[in-house]
Amino acid sequence: MTARASTPDRGPGPRPGREPARQRVLRAARQALRVLAVELGTPTEPGTPLLGSVRSPWLRRLPYVVAFGFAVSLLPTTINVLGNDYGLEGGLVGALATAQSVPLLLAVTRPLQAWWVIFAADVLGAVALIGADGVAGRAWPWPPMEIVGYLALMLALSLRERRRTLTAVWLTTGVAGLLSQVFTPEGSNNTWVLMFVLTGVVLMMGATLRERGDAQRKLIEQETISEAERARRTLLEERTRIARELHDVVAHHMSVITVQAASAPYRISGLPGEAEEEFGAIAATARESLAEMRRLLGVLRSEEAEQQGGPEKTPQPGIGMLPKLVEGTVRAGVPVELALPEEPVALEPAVDLSAYRIVQEALANVVRHAPGAPTRVSVTVAADGARLTVLIVNSAPSAPSAPLETTGTGHGLIGMRERVRLVDGSLDTGPLPDGGFRVAARLPLSPPPSQASPLSTAKDAHSV
Repeated sequence: MTARASTPDRGPGPRPGREPARQRVLRAARQALRVLAVELGTPTEPGTPLLGSVRSPWLRRLPYVVAFGFAVSLLPTTINVLGNDYGLEGGLVGALATAQSVPLLLAVTRPLQAWWVIFAADVLGAVALIGADGVAGRAWPWPPMEIVGYLALMLALSLRERRRTLTAVWLTTGVAGLLSQVFTPEGSNNTWVLMFVLTGVVLMMGATLRERGDAQRKLIEQETISEAERARRTLLEERTRIARELHDVVAHHMSVITVQAASAPYRISGLPGEAEEEFGAIAATARESLAEMRRLLGVLRSEEAEQQGGPEKTPQPGIGMLPKLVEGTVRAGVPVELALPEEPVALEPAVDLSAYRIVQEALANVVRHAPGAPTRVSVTVAADGARLTVLIVNSAPSAPSAPLETTGTGHGLIGMRERVRLVDGSLDTGPLPDGGFRVAARLPLSPPPSQASPLSTAKDAHSV
């Protein structure tokens, strides 16, 4: 007799390592409910009115007017229908009608919160109508006035919430209507399918309108950004063109002057010592002008310079360099007296630069239009210590001489006024009775907060 090894019968049970189908379904259902709760409990931009970003004030008020109209019309209608047609009691009728219509006013700023209140009131109303005397032959679970108010709420909701939230609202409405079929009163006209279909149509239409509006706004913003970028590119191209012209024209001539002045003592024999000193001063002035112009070119080509390590960083001139400026003007044949404050004055860079440039331009005008005219330059601080006064006064030339320039463009005076305006100061210019000219600038010791030194640096183009 042969003994057979008995093998245990595993039966049709689940395989090891595989989750039962029931658990998978339950887990998927729990996950779906979790997502549904998150979507229905997370409003978008709560407190922001519908159409609050439009420019027209009438359109901004339109949602309030529409919501008020629906609430005022639906409240008495709901009370009348629920009380007279369906036969509900007075207290319950008032509570349901208020909860189903008044929250429409909240839908203007918080439509998702309003939906929670109105949906709960509609469900409670459907439960209350199950045992009502007048439900036979009438709409249930959603009476007509509830459908109208609910669709108005869906429109407000679709203009604010994202598609996932709208889908969750729509599915919740359909599930509530489907579950109501278990308790359908005898002889009633079921309206849950109508409510479900109309809700989906309104939500889809509203979401489409909102997304179209969002797309148009983004397109307008992109066009605005593109226009600003084109304007910025045009400005940079213009600045580069100006820098190129300055370099090709002015820098070339200044370089020639520098070379000629520096090489004159070697090219011309027998020059007196005074002439050699004069040529040396001309060469030094030309080199200084070239250095300042290179700094201006660095400002005009700021974007290119930043890519190559940034423009040349050099301290800007101020009133401390006025003696050197006056010395150069005296060598040009203009007798100049300079009066500076006895104590050093701490100035903001913008004010210090503006004061220097105003004196520089005024002395250049004297050299061009009134060569040899006695000139006085004074820089004083007001008694209250709030303002700096820069005064340049020249009288008529003692010996009549032809001006170096008979006409002017006026750019120098325009540049002075712009500099003074940038630091919130004042400028007074004009001829004097004796034939001279006066330039008086009053500058605050501290410029306004919006004043920045790079802007002042850019204005140096007027001094070229």
